[in-house]
Amino acid sequence: MLPYTLLRILGAIPTLLLVIALAFLMVHAAPGGPFDDERGLPAEIEANIAAAYDLDEPLPVQLWRYLKRLAQGDFGPSYRYRNYTVSELIGGAFPVSLRLGAAAMLLALIVGIGAGVFAALRRKA
Repeated sequence: MLPYTLLRILGAIPTLLLVIALAFLMVHAAPGGPFDDERGLPAEIEANIAAAYDLDEPLPVQLWRYLKRLAQGDFGPSYRYRNYTVSELIGGAFPVSLRLGAAAMLLALIVGIGAGVFAALRRKA
């Protein structure tokens, strides 16, 4: 059982990398960008913003840096909430999501076991 599980996990890694790469490329293929609302900025400020977020690098370099940061758990800065990283936002919401997920799992177990027992007792042989 353990070798099968390890093979499944190792087989999932290329799939996960492919999905990440495709999502990355689709975001870059979409028109517009995260800083397009900043109209009227001087060219040097736009260049500084592009350099700060590695948007001035070639696409393969951007993808490689993105994958390295993901492997380290760094999801980058939030474009919506200033002075926060995406990791901080996820970490702040995780306890609530965990409680909600646990409550949903408990409810599903109670209903599922109850329905299974009821079906077994009412079985027409």
